[in-house]
Amino acid sequence: MGGKVAFCFPGQGSLEPGMGREIAEGVPEAMDILVRASDAAGLDLVRLCFDAGEEELVETEVQQPALVATSLAMLAAIGKRGLRPDFVVGHSVGEFAALAAASAIKVEDAIALVRERGLAMAEAARRNPGSMAAILGLEDETVERICRRIVNVWPANYNCPGQVVVSGENPSVDEACAVAEEEGAKRAVKLRVSGAFHSPLVARAADRLRPAIERVKFTEPATPFMSTVTARIENARRMGPLVVEQLTAPVRFTQAAQALVKEGVNTFVEVGPGNVLSGLVRRIDRSVKTISVSTPAAIDRLEETLG
Repeated sequence: MGGKVAFCFPGQGSLEPGMGREIAEGVPEAMDILVRASDAAGLDLVRLCFDAGEEELVETEVQQPALVATSLAMLAAIGKRGLRPDFVVGHSVGEFAALAAASAIKVEDAIALVRERGLAMAEAARRNPGSMAAILGLEDETVERICRRIVNVWPANYNCPGQVVVSGENPSVDEACAVAEEEGAKRAVKLRVSGAFHSPLVARAADRLRPAIERVKFTEPATPFMSTVTARIENARRMGPLVVEQLTAPVRFTQAAQALVKEGVNTFVEVGPGNVLSGLVRRIDRSVKTISVSTPAAIDRLEETLG
């Protein structure tokens, strides 16, 4: 098969009750990841991923380690087949799974940091309340202009052309939604999140996470790591500062995926629950192939495609 392959790791919102159960029960290496991740997080991630309801999983401080652990368990099952990517990329908290997938940090360090990140973000959201909303059907530049006009609201996620998430104080986000619809947005949808993530309102979370990040040793990635903060391939020296900056900076997933296509990637494999990133990638570039891997059958299809 010609072209290169990028493994993509989803972020908050891709959770599914029962996520990872089918793969972990069939592949011992995947179950081993979940057990090790549980120890690193100080949470029973096996129970949370397999048995918890959505109302328990949706909490930021639980969802983030559960998502990353599930993605890494699925990665272990894929790796057992000898399938390897040419690049890795992650959406928001998915960057920690991407860093572990690239062997830039240990699995246990990734999970421990994600647990601390989730706790830090939940605390910051309680202290500095805010919200997020997806603006659908406007150019990026139009959304940026709206955010410049309204105080305390910022672009937070560049998900795909025509889908930008904004983040900020509640009245400001509501105003941005109203203005966006006046400017011709198809819809402006408030997201089910507990705070104004990827904005200056959660700077306190970055301050709390920084010391934990600084204690971890990042090594040069075995697989090139595409940052969704910079939309560039980044080295070990930059990784710590970037995952701190990521908390208050916008997620540039559109730009990162476009950069990977320029690097020769024509197949994007979503490693984790759901198919959110696959849908975004198809909207970013209709010429590429996308594969979502969250079940044993999907791994079989992936092996047929990449083998």
